[in-house]
Amino acid sequence: MSKFCPVSLLDIGGKVLENILINRINHHVFSQGFVNGNLFGFTPQKGTIDAAMAVKVFVKEGLAAGEVIALVSLDVQGAFDAVWWPRILKELRACGCPKNLYELTKSYFTQRTATLSTNSLHLEKEISRGCPQGSCCGPGFWNLQYNSLLNLQFMTRTKVVAFADDVILAIRGESVRAVENYSNTELSKITLWSKNNKIIFNERKSKVMLVSRRKRREHRNITVYLNNKPLEQVTRMKYLGIILYHKFRFQEHINYAAETCAKLIYNLSKMAKLIWGIKHAVIASIYKGAILPLLTYGAPVWIDAMKYEHNRQKYIRVQCLINIRMAKVYRTTSSKALCMLTEMTPIIIKLEEVVKRYKIKEKLGNCTFELDSNVELKYWPHPADAVTIKEVAGNEEALVQAYTDGSKHDQGVGSGAAIFIGSEMVAQR
Repeated sequence: MSKFCPVSLLDIGGKVLENILINRINHHVFSQGFVNGNLFGFTPQKGTIDAAMAVKVFVKEGLAAGEVIALVSLDVQGAFDAVWWPRILKELRACGCPKNLYELTKSYFTQRTATLSTNSLHLEKEISRGCPQGSCCGPGFWNLQYNSLLNLQFMTRTKVVAFADDVILAIRGESVRAVENYSNTELSKITLWSKNNKIIFNERKSKVMLVSRRKRREHRNITVYLNNKPLEQVTRMKYLGIILYHKFRFQEHINYAAETCAKLIYNLSKMAKLIWGIKHAVIASIYKGAILPLLTYGAPVWIDAMKYEHNRQKYIRVQCLINIRMAKVYRTTSSKALCMLTEMTPIIIKLEEVVKRYKIKEKLGNCTFELDSNVELKYWPHPADAVTIKEVAGNEEALVQAYTDGSKHDQGVGSGAAIFIGSEMVAQR
């Protein structure tokens, strides 16, 4: 039965109600600071790169101190189907949720049934867990339940990061045996939590990896148990689309991204011959929309690996492959000349741009220019506090007037705006 995926058809009215409910619940939990800072999934202003960066910073600190780190990746069986409603209600009470929202959520979870119908069989069962496929409340309720996992009393040498149903534990220690003991202690807490919250972690898909850069000879096998069963130890692990290696060098990820993009380009070359096939503009669109995102994904995490020339050359080679198809020139043309002919930014400079943009967004870089900054979630206005728009009746002249203009040029589409109060221009952009 685990292979069957139930379908829940929600009408428009139900989705509107769910949106209103979960928006107000999220506003309350964020404004109260109830959500753990290591919960990155379905959280505004946070993404996969932020979660991976949190793991990277913790591991780098351990490596700099000469420690050994164990990374334990946990797989949840059933994911959103495992959300247990009593735990969500308990979390709502713990965060002091307003009574009207709590009662509405409680009613939302009441008398829900799952139906299985075939030609000769009709079964109906009342359910007490899970979120309907396509529901608006599912991600918010999942965060509430997972928040209690992150709030367990872990040791200071442990960091737990969660993104949706992906959980990774990073445990630091002075020796392999110490890390093994710490890991088993932490996983025993998670095992107890999973039993109390009716969530099952799949020990067959969960993995453990030992990260170390020590040159000394030491026993590097680690035995970690989940649900009283040992986890498989690996030397590489894929977390949120980024490949982590046991030496934490990220060379494996660069190889993987370069090989994947090279295969795409070779397949594309069948349709982009010298005198016929798809045109330059089409190839450029494919590069910008499909290949470049694959090459630059997670760049803030693994950009340090690009200080080595052999890693840089792998990415430069991939860009040369696509630029040759774009410019339709000889293979002996240099990479710099190809970038000039195709008007494409060199890939190394593009990576630096992505990293710089991420740092500016996170306020890690020094900005000498005006930039809109993110507002902390606890200061977000209530969803019901909408801006009132006053319409001018008849021929009444408005006090504030705004004029906008747009234009298209070679570099893209631009726009401008001017705001007048009365006859005086107070702002121009």
